[in-house]
Amino acid sequence: MIASISGTVKQISLTSVVIEVGSTGGIGMLVHVPSSLAATLVLGKNAELATTLVVREDALTLYGFESSHARDFFELLQTVSGIGPKVAQSALSMMNEVELSTAIASGDNLALERIPGLGKKGVQRLILELKEKVGSTSHSHAPAAQLWRASITEALINLGYSQRESDKAIDVVASEFGAQVSAQPVAELLKLALQQLGRS
Repeated sequence: MIASISGTVKQISLTSVVIEVGSTGGIGMLVHVPSSLAATLVLGKNAELATTLVVREDALTLYGFESSHARDFFELLQTVSGIGPKVAQSALSMMNEVELSTAIASGDNLALERIPGLGKKGVQRLILELKEKVGSTSHSHAPAAQLWRASITEALINLGYSQRESDKAIDVVASEFGAQVSAQPVAELLKLALQQLGRS
């Protein structure tokens, strides 16, 4: 398996990037990535991605992620019957692995039904087959910083804001408190995020 890739970002689309590998260049690797990750990459800059190679009869497709944890969750999602790499990638474009774990563990059908290509029956299978696997880890092993962010993101999306709008507002709140952000009451952080969205 190709476990990672690093090199210069040569092309970026909504769900894929081309990474030029090797010191002399000349080899561009097409890597399919969550749209949330593609939005953070910069043309001409170096990128290092955790990757997994999906082998099919008619294609070899390389998928890339910002961390090995995200890659492992991508592979875990595909253990659910009816979920292939495209739906798994869509899921990680909508939410990060901590947010997905939390939604699955809590049985949050509404949040999971927003994932393109999954549908209500797919959500039911996802929760049924993975709830026990993610339930013991979704909260206990997730960093506090990710937990408060996941909670506020879910609240903002439920209020009708987009993922991008939510992320921008949360980033502003995080910068205001710095390292102390995870010690603040979630209700107060949500209030500040809503104030920020009201200004934009």
